[in-house]
Amino acid sequence: TGDVVRWRERPGGGPVLEYVGRSDFQVKIRGFRVELGEIDAALTRHPRVAFAVTLGRTAPSGDTVLVSYILPSGDAEPDVAELTDHVRGFLPAHMVPATIVILDELPLTPVGKLDRDRLPTPEFAVVRTVFRASSNATEHTVAGVFAEVLGLDRAGLDDNFFDLGGNSLSATRVVARINSALGVGLGVRELFEAPTVAALAARAAAADRHTAARPALTAGPRPDRVPLSLAQQRMWIVNQVDTTSPAYNVPIALRLSGALDIDALRAAFGDVVERHEPLRTVYPGSANGPHQVVLPADQVTLDLTPVIVSDEAALRTELVPLASAEFNVSRDVPMRAALLRIGPDEHVVALVLHHIAADGSSMAPLARDVMVAYTARTHGRPPAWAPMPVQYADFALWQRRTLGSDTDPTSPISAQLDYWRRTLEGMPELLDLPTDRRRPLQRSSHGATVPFTIGADLHRKLSELAREHDSTLFMVAHAALAVLLGRLSDTTDLAVGTPVAGRGDAALDEMVGMFVNTVVLRTRVAPERSFTDLMAHVRETDLGAFGHAEVPFDRVVQAVDPVRSTAHAPLFQVLLEFQNTEESRLELPGLTVEVVDAGVEVAKCDLYLTLSENVDGTGAPAGMSAAFGFATDVLDADTVRGFADQFVRILDAVTASPDRPIGDIDVLGAAELEFLTPVVGEVSGPEVTLPGLLAAAVVADPGAVAV
Repeated sequence: TGDVVRWRERPGGGPVLEYVGRSDFQVKIRGFRVELGEIDAALTRHPRVAFAVTLGRTAPSGDTVLVSYILPSGDAEPDVAELTDHVRGFLPAHMVPATIVILDELPLTPVGKLDRDRLPTPEFAVVRTVFRASSNATEHTVAGVFAEVLGLDRAGLDDNFFDLGGNSLSATRVVARINSALGVGLGVRELFEAPTVAALAARAAAADRHTAARPALTAGPRPDRVPLSLAQQRMWIVNQVDTTSPAYNVPIALRLSGALDIDALRAAFGDVVERHEPLRTVYPGSANGPHQVVLPADQVTLDLTPVIVSDEAALRTELVPLASAEFNVSRDVPMRAALLRIGPDEHVVALVLHHIAADGSSMAPLARDVMVAYTARTHGRPPAWAPMPVQYADFALWQRRTLGSDTDPTSPISAQLDYWRRTLEGMPELLDLPTDRRRPLQRSSHGATVPFTIGADLHRKLSELAREHDSTLFMVAHAALAVLLGRLSDTTDLAVGTPVAGRGDAALDEMVGMFVNTVVLRTRVAPERSFTDLMAHVRETDLGAFGHAEVPFDRVVQAVDPVRSTAHAPLFQVLLEFQNTEESRLELPGLTVEVVDAGVEVAKCDLYLTLSENVDGTGAPAGMSAAFGFATDVLDADTVRGFADQFVRILDAVTASPDRPIGDIDVLGAAELEFLTPVVGEVSGPEVTLPGLLAAAVVADPGAVAV
């Protein structure tokens, strides 16, 4: 009937049905419960609308959207765009109908009531979103940032950041750029609560521009001693503790098939080293701590003398030691290169960077600059690129100036540290995963990887689940991973780390440098709660973490002060990474370029899940590439393969029944259940009582002590 009721206990005993409301007049849109009658009331306020009714319809994308049907009050047909603007004046963005259908007459039942089943299906294929351009400077700025970060030509006032392809991690870049451009202090949470251009611009316009304004990131005079950035500071400490560890080496190996101009390649690398200062910077220590020393470009030489290798085995023999060789960043330039010749028209160029000089987001601008420089040098000229607006040293100085000192209780960095102390207080020291062997006293960095895939259908369902609950795919994956880890460790309080890009300002887009930070996502997994409830909790957790992501991880560790151990990483032992950085494409004239596995796998923690979305030509979900990396100190591949299977089962279960208690999710497969079910011992002996056992013992040894 559409009536919603519930059983209640009558005071005198016995059950009774209590009427709650109607189910057909309420739908959920982008995580919001929408009372359809409110939309109808707004529409009928328009003088040319006599009657209105709104339904939730399924669009071709699979999403539930609002469709309003109206009966005009006169002969003239009202304009749909005008009606949409009219509703927008009364209701929030998520309650504005996706389309409005104008009826000639109302379909009625035999008793004169509206027959909803006979309302026409809207022609979604011909529905066009009305583009509304920005009308003031604030809206223009917000729209420009949306378009810039998401790689679009334009963004209209009603465009939703997440519908356009935004996610949890790109949201931090959007907020940082809007804050920089407008001198406000919006947080990531504001973007989730107001995801359209118009709504976020209204938040920005109402924000306090005086207390939140930060200085602009610009090039300026440098002091004699330039400090490291906060992210570099951590890398420097890790490196100096063990300069032989390859854990933070970033190897890149490319097979170049065709006629390679070695002189042009050597000159191109020289151009790139000159353009990006981190590639020619050393970081000596001193009594006052480490500092940056930028070397002249002519003092950095990369040896690209071809080394002959006979076959693929010999190639690997050369690549592995090159990729894993030590850096001492206090004296060594954090970059080395080699050129390996397999044949006259086949080479492999290997480049190894230390993480102190580059992160994952650096690969795309690095590849672009090598491509531009090599192309120019093959034509006998230097690259004609525009100069960098700022260099990394400018960023390091700006960052220190902006965040302030942790000795100042009023500074931004102190406020963020206070957040992390509160959030991580009392957290368990270690996530006790089921390992294959005892944890060594000193963990190594040896690792391996188990790849797996998430199919297109499941990918689509996960994306729909995220949209329906006003979340992102990252948040859904985080919640599912938390369910898995809770089951594996038999705990309800656990933490997962995740990297954040740290490249909020547009001036950093084309820069090679170390900006990434790691934040801790503490999650409480209660078996009796539904996955929907867990997603809401994870959403709040993630938004809070992303809003306090500028303080470096090592400072958080110092502030929280957990129990330290050489056997495991502090604060978290599992990492979740969405690989949504810009793809680094390298196309060189006359050459076919192919990535080569450098053959070195490292593990910075016990277990780390990487996910990458694939889309088809229309932008629809086409499956996800996934992998569990793991520390071979404690885990084997077969065990981790089982983790991957269980993770996919959890994803299937929560997309099918998100309101089901997470404790009821079946994570074991048929083979695992078959292995566990026959819990039967050896063939039993004859039954015997305790007095009988005592009597037998007396016979066997009458002089023995009884008790």
